[in-house]
Amino acid sequence: MKFRQIAATVLISAATAFASIFVYSKYMQPRQAGPYQNGSNNIPVNYTSYMPGTDAKNIAPPTDFQSAAKIALPGVVHIKTKINPKQVTNNLQKRRSILQDLFGDDFFGDEFQGEGGGRRYYVPGQMASGSGVLISDDGYIVTNNHVVDQADEIDVTLNNNRNYKAKVVGVDPNTDLAVIKVDTKNAPYLLYGNSDDVQIGQWVLAVGYPLNLETTVTAGIVSAKARTIGINKRNRRSAIESFIQTDAAVNQGNSGGALINTAGELIGINSAIASPTGAYAGYSYAIPVNLVKKVVNDLMKYGNVQRAYLGINYIDPMGLSEDELRERGLRRDIDGVLVQDVPTSGAAATAGIHKGDIITKINGIATPSIPEMTEQIARYKPGDKISISYLRNEKEYTVNNVLLKNEDGTTEIIKTSVLDKLGADLISLQKTDAARLGIRGGVFVNDVGSGLLKKQTNMKAGFVILKAGGQPVASVDDLKKALQKQGKLQLEGMYPDYTGVYYYNIDLAGGEEF
Repeated sequence: MKFRQIAATVLISAATAFASIFVYSKYMQPRQAGPYQNGSNNIPVNYTSYMPGTDAKNIAPPTDFQSAAKIALPGVVHIKTKINPKQVTNNLQKRRSILQDLFGDDFFGDEFQGEGGGRRYYVPGQMASGSGVLISDDGYIVTNNHVVDQADEIDVTLNNNRNYKAKVVGVDPNTDLAVIKVDTKNAPYLLYGNSDDVQIGQWVLAVGYPLNLETTVTAGIVSAKARTIGINKRNRRSAIESFIQTDAAVNQGNSGGALINTAGELIGINSAIASPTGAYAGYSYAIPVNLVKKVVNDLMKYGNVQRAYLGINYIDPMGLSEDELRERGLRRDIDGVLVQDVPTSGAAATAGIHKGDIITKINGIATPSIPEMTEQIARYKPGDKISISYLRNEKEYTVNNVLLKNEDGTTEIIKTSVLDKLGADLISLQKTDAARLGIRGGVFVNDVGSGLLKKQTNMKAGFVILKAGGQPVASVDDLKKALQKQGKLQLEGMYPDYTGVYYYNIDLAGGEEF
């Protein structure tokens, strides 16, 4: 084929293809419904954020975090802690002599017992790092309890690189909060926001010192509210968890740092992450600031938290099976907390609340779950009055002026007791449990938290205290009385899963040796 014929063939093919596309697009392509799909040549060109039919003037501009970060950065501090090496007694059974077996311990007195509770050994020192938030111009700082737990030295570095020594004002393991103080004036501090106003999907910023880095800001959204992850509850029976869950990146070292809104207001204290590796994996958790405020105020005023109790035992109806719901005459779609029992000395009994009622509101605020109810109660102190709404036989009632009480069933201010110094979660053994162990009674150590037991001994959770200072103890009240009589004493007891008697020396004055 000649060149002319080839060229002509190519040109004819191209012209035919162009004509086909033109005719199809103009006359044959199906048209879509919509304000601009009508064949007009005047189709507007818009940015992708523009939606036809909306007023562009009323569309909120993209969120910018510069202003919020600028406000928050000066008020977030770096906390470094040091735990000094310590000498503690071990948990080995004390060796007894043949003479003691024959004549008994009382015959020889304390001097014969030598070391009095096993060998002593040194625990090496530790160093850790976390974050904190200035809440006043005179140097009060809120952080997590686990950041300063057992610390012998606390160093605080402000955003302007000024360094201070800090002292602990008070701690609350139940909420994992602590207040420390540095000696300064005119310090920059963050303003409290309102965590009740926080909405799912809202932009938030996490500010802190992760991985021992300098101040770091990360952004995310609120992905859930009133979350409980069991991190506090695994150690404390009275623990309160009602976290704000976000996807703002938080890592080790962020603990105690600020969660702020886009106005730069403090709405939470970052406390935990959910991660299979120990590093950030997508979810972080902050203590809501409305709870923080109450705990901080109590620690600053009283040195401990004045916790109010409603006086009920409760369960989450969502955890019941269909048969259990049917037995109780409940529906699956009812939101609230089911009252399992009502002790006669509590506030709920006085208010007329019965077993089987479902608490739905506290002071008009909905409490569809246990975390939301416990958070609301935790904002009050003994002697405060609240209103409670509850369902009974599917009819809602509201009782006003319910007087909240403390754990002892009164409205008195509870001061830090000798038991608080131990830093343990203690339970009086029930008669059935004592009989099973072959003892008359005792005090079960549910957990060893922050306090003298952790500092001075190697006692583990599960220990049963049988004697204190040589005096038998059958209840927590017995233990308290024994501790009040002596400054230095020995705790004697057993581990149910091990044979033998174990001894631990403690000094209530706080000394590490005696």
